[in-house]
Amino acid sequence: MNLLSDRISRLSYSQTFVMSNKARELKAQGIDVISLTLGEPDFSIPDFVRESAIKAIQDGIKSYTPVPGYLELRKAIAQKFKRDNNLDYKPEEIIVSNGGKQSIINVLLSIINDKDEVIVPAPYWVSYFEMVKLAGGENVVVKTTIDTDFKITPEQLENAITPKTKAFLFSSPCNPSGTVYTKEELHALAKVLAKHPNIIIISDEIYEYINYEGKHESIAQFPEVFGQTATINGVSKSFSMTGWRIGYMGAPKWLTDACDKIQGQMTSGPNCIAQKAAITAVEANPSVINYMTEAFKHRRDLVFELLQEIPGFKINNPAGAFYFFPDISAYFGKTIQGVKINNSDDFALLLLEKAHVATVGGVSFGDNNCIRLSYAASEENLTEAIKRIKNILV
Repeated sequence: MNLLSDRISRLSYSQTFVMSNKARELKAQGIDVISLTLGEPDFSIPDFVRESAIKAIQDGIKSYTPVPGYLELRKAIAQKFKRDNNLDYKPEEIIVSNGGKQSIINVLLSIINDKDEVIVPAPYWVSYFEMVKLAGGENVVVKTTIDTDFKITPEQLENAITPKTKAFLFSSPCNPSGTVYTKEELHALAKVLAKHPNIIIISDEIYEYINYEGKHESIAQFPEVFGQTATINGVSKSFSMTGWRIGYMGAPKWLTDACDKIQGQMTSGPNCIAQKAAITAVEANPSVINYMTEAFKHRRDLVFELLQEIPGFKINNPAGAFYFFPDISAYFGKTIQGVKINNSDDFALLLLEKAHVATVGGVSFGDNNCIRLSYAASEENLTEAIKRIKNILV
């Protein structure tokens, strides 16, 4: 007798964590593994943010917080949305959650009925696909390719819409591809979605400040879709506060009210000390973290140059985030050091076991032709990792 629910049986484990755990196991055996798996900045939290958390502890802050987050934080987020994105969200249209991941699942659980369809451009962040399943929805995956910089076109979007479509879920800058949509490209998508006002746009903008090509653009800036958009963001990537678990969402009040109801029954409000620190972070001028973005850009340029030296790797130059998503399908069907390569997961396992470099196969990102490499690592480790990869393939 199976005691587990059908719901949990439908879910898959995150391949990102699977590969990072395998890397840890090899390291525990004394093997020198370089991990390029997790999407976590390797910088310290800025001092002024840490100091605000210390002050909150010294002030005796300890109590449960309001379910949607402290009003002071939601006011600061509203000002940030206006300052950086020209979005007019009121504090009551903002809800703070335990990470951007909870913000997304809150929305999906609020709007999805069984068999409702969610359009998800591939490649996508691994959890999108599983979250839709958890909410009872059906993923409608729209394939993109490296030749188009992994961007969905308005025509593809229009063709994917059916009477069952309930949401469009995407990220810019994108995890795993590093793709950044321009204002013109987002406006073209907005024009399609505006014709379908019952479709909710879930715009994941967690990598907003890690953008190498200019100003970040939000799809909610276009008046025709503002009222049907949930804008997701947080402080984990921008301020290197991953473990502090503060994400947030701006959306129409009917939707934030629904998310408030769900969050109130699941987790309640986020950590009180982390929220106090987040106030300091979002109130700061984004220029205070330019040093992180500049460092990531330098690493991107380094990795781009090194990857071009590996035969069989087809790469683009990502405009944001801190990932490369090279097409390695040229190796499918080949046997390398006794390992038969049938798919991207096989290729990632080859790199781990033979080169001792941990990456993530593209299957769980919706694109079997690619692997994901995070360059949130030191230049020394990045150089050594790509050298190892090259040595087993050339």
